[in-house]
Parts: sequence; structure tokens; C-alpha cells
Amino acid sequence: MNKRQAFCSIIILVLLTICSCNSNEKVVTKPNVLFISIDDLRTTLGVYGDTTAVTPNMDQLAAEGMTFRQTFTQVAVCAPSRASLMTGLRPDSTRVWHLGDKFREINLNTVTMPQHFSKFGYHTVNLGKIFHNYMPDSISWDEPDLRPARYKRPDWLKRDGETFYISKEVAASQVLKRDSLLKLRPIRYADGWNTGPAWEAADVHDTMYYDGSQNELTKKTLIRIAKMDKPFFMGLGYFRPHLPFTAPKKYWDFYDAEKIPLASNPNVPDNAPGHTMNSMYELRHYDGFNKIGHPQSSYKMEQDTARILKHGYYASVSYVDALLGDLFDHMKEIGIYDNTIIILWGDHGWKLGDHNSWGKMTNYNIDLKVPMIIRYPNQLNRGEQTFEITELIDMYPSLCELAGIEVPNYMEGTSFVPLIENPELQWKSAAFSQFHRRPKVSADGKRYMGYSINTKKYHYIEWYSWNHKTGTRGVLKSTELFDSKNDPSETVNISEEPKNSNVVKRLSIQLANGWQKAIPGYVE
Repeated sequence: MNKRQAFCSIIILVLLTICSCNSNEKVVTKPNVLFISIDDLRTTLGVYGDTTAVTPNMDQLAAEGMTFRQTFTQVAVCAPSRASLMTGLRPDSTRVWHLGDKFREINLNTVTMPQHFSKFGYHTVNLGKIFHNYMPDSISWDEPDLRPARYKRPDWLKRDGETFYISKEVAASQVLKRDSLLKLRPIRYADGWNTGPAWEAADVHDTMYYDGSQNELTKKTLIRIAKMDKPFFMGLGYFRPHLPFTAPKKYWDFYDAEKIPLASNPNVPDNAPGHTMNSMYELRHYDGFNKIGHPQSSYKMEQDTARILKHGYYASVSYVDALLGDLFDHMKEIGIYDNTIIILWGDHGWKLGDHNSWGKMTNYNIDLKVPMIIRYPNQLNRGEQTFEITELIDMYPSLCELAGIEVPNYMEGTSFVPLIENPELQWKSAAFSQFHRRPKVSADGKRYMGYSINTKKYHYIEWYSWNHKTGTRGVLKSTELFDSKNDPSETVNISEEPKNSNVVKRLSIQLANGWQKAIPGYVE
């Protein structure tokens, strides 16, 4: 071997040694994000203390991560809640106050959470309901609104996944009803498909309902995007347990209907103002419920009907839970479970006979409190719970921090990452929510905006007259105060009791001061 060959051999040996050393080093990559929305999911889960619910997979996720026990939505209805948490802005900033308001039309330049993640190298994918219903906001995603092949019919493109039944007779009746409805008004919620029975328990495979079919597409999509040379941000929105309560029969069989407890707070709160409740118009769309009364009337639902509805809700939750278990097993099989941030949340609660009502759309905590569970790579504290106050709007900055990307400086939520690291850390002093009560669903036929503040001890609400054209409040019309420690089911409004005048005054000031002065560590 001559000198030149010897020198080359040494260089090659050195390079091979370097490569060998580098190959043993851990390659640091950004974590994936699986962002799971479950529509209308209240805290009806085992991990939240519900002893009736059969939810082993969500409970297991909680055992591997962090459970937030005091999380509040900003608005107890889909579109405003989702617009707020997906933009990191509160409803008075997004100006999305009800179902028909569209944040992208109000502010075309809004940057949503997936848009922000895309900016930092994430491949973003959307399946199911992340934004409101058939508003997938294609601008937000590299792959928007993915659907199972059998649901891609042209006349179904604006149809919600919750509106499909197994029964052919029901499907045929939906077509007839929809034709009649669209003749009366061509633009309708769910494109006119939200008719039919309020429940169905078909003895079919999980994949025969929309959520199950979507779950299969999700698994196939994960196989594909896991092979990319960039991390992914997947928005995955399940439609159940939204009405109608349709789920495979085996999930109904998990429960004995007679053993499911009925609501412990079946009446509208004592001393409640006449505009506090929604009319239950959502339930009225379904067969047999078109004549139900307003909660603030003498109407009472028959107990047998109440049991079936509550049974259907629980069955629907267990159905989604089983789908999640199947999905998580799949993620483990393809090797992406441990490198994925998984966050699971409900967009608002749902009354199951509480306050003489079925549905959401109030400022009461049965509608405002939601589940939020997170598991992420290399998490130190697992199986922990925190009872500190958090809000759905906190998810945007928190996920940015966990992913190691820039947190936008205009966020109106607070990253809860320090709280995960120390669940006992003193955190927010309050959560802020609101609801726009429209004349056609208010018991007194007038328009209001209700502003809510939740502290650890109290829940306080102020109702104002509201100019929906200018988006401005008028005069104060009424107040509500609930003792969250001694009356957690909110059965008696105590705002007018003289002994509580100082509490009302203090909470009114705190409500007016807003979220900025409730953030952790705020000092005047």
C-alpha cells in the first residue's frame, strides 16, 4: 500500500467511526400531535368520577397522562367554542358568538392552530369535526376534511357525520323531510339532514356508523403520514355523543337503563332569570320531540323517555371510547404512539335532564365544564390530576410549548405546561365564559349576552341586553350567583341574598377586569 492509499484508508476509517458514533445517538425530532375532539362530551367519564360510564380507554389515557378536572369552555355551543380554542382568541375577539357566525368571514387573516404548526414544519391533516360541522376551513390544513369513501357523495358534502342512520326506512324519510325543509329555507343546519329518531341501536360492526368508518380512515392515514420526513398535526373530531344517540347495540348493552341515575338537579335553578335557559330546539328536530316545552315552562319529560336518552348518551360515549382504544393500539403497532402528543377534549358539556333540559347553550357549569386529558412524550408526571382552573383556550399556547415551537404573542389563553409539571401549582384565579341568548329561544323573547366567571368558590353570571348588529352590550339586566362548594349542581341562584352583596360586588369587579388579571402570578 503506498502513502496515498494509506492516507485514504485512514480518512475512510475516521469517517466510518464518526458515522458509527452518530448512528448510536438519539435523533431528536419534533413530536407529532393528535388533537382529538369529542362533540358534546361532558365529564361523563370514569376518570372524572362518573361511576356509571364505561370508558376504559379514555381512563387509561388519563392514567398515562394528565387529567384537568376544572376545565371550562369559553362558550357552550360548537361554533364559538371551536373558533375560540382554534384561534387562541376569546369570543369577543373572534366575534363568533353563535352557530352561524364564521370566524374566517369575520377575519380572513386569522391564523389557526394547524396553520401555525404548518409554519413550523408540521404536516396538518383534518378528519371529522374540528371546526364547526361542514366548515372544515380548508385554509387551515394541508389535507382538509378527509372522509371515508362511501360518504363522498356530492349531495352529502355539507352533511354532518352525526346524521347517518343504519335503518333504510329512516334514511328514506330523511330525504323526504329534507326536500320539504329546503323548499322552505335552502340554507339549513346540517344541510337539512338532521331529522329522524333521537336514538338508534343497530346490531352492526363499529365501522358501519360514521365515527367507526372514520376511525378506519384515520388508521390508514396515520400509516401514510407517519412515513413522511416531517411531524404531523392531526385534527380528529368524533361526532358522537352528539344527537342522535346512534351507536352499535353492544355499547347500549354495556348498561342497564334502570341503573343509570337520572339528573340530581332536574329543575331550573331557583330564582333564575327568564332568559337563562335555551329552548331545547336541537332536540325538537328529532321524531317525537317537536312539541316539547321550554325548560322554563311547566314541561316535564316522561321518565321512561329520559332514561332512553340518557342511556343513548352513555352508549355513544362508550362507542367513541372503544374506537379510541382501537386507534391507540394501532398507533403502538406502527410505532408512533410514544412520540405523539395526544390531547383529548370536549367542546362543551351537555345537559342530561339537568335543569329540566336536554342540550347545551347555557352559562351553567353542566354546559361549561369539559374533559381535557393530555399525554405526551417523555412526560414525567403520569396519572396525575389537577383541580386548578384551566380553559380550552389554553390548548393553543400549551401545545406550541410542548412541541417546541414559537407561541404567538397574541394568545388570550395561558400555557398549562407548568401545571402539568406541578399539579399543585397555584394557577388561574378564574375562568371566563359567555353566551348569546337569542330572542327566538329565550323564555321572555328578548336578546341578551351573559358573561360568566368561575372561581374556586363561586360561579357568577351577569346578563346584559345585547345589540347583535354592533356586537355591544347594553344595560345590566340580571345576575346569578352559585356557591360552587356547597351547591355544585347549581340549584339556587343566591345573587339577591343580602348576605352575598359583597361577594357579588367583588366578583362583578373581577369579571369586569377580565382574563388578563386572572392569569397565574398576576400582581396589581
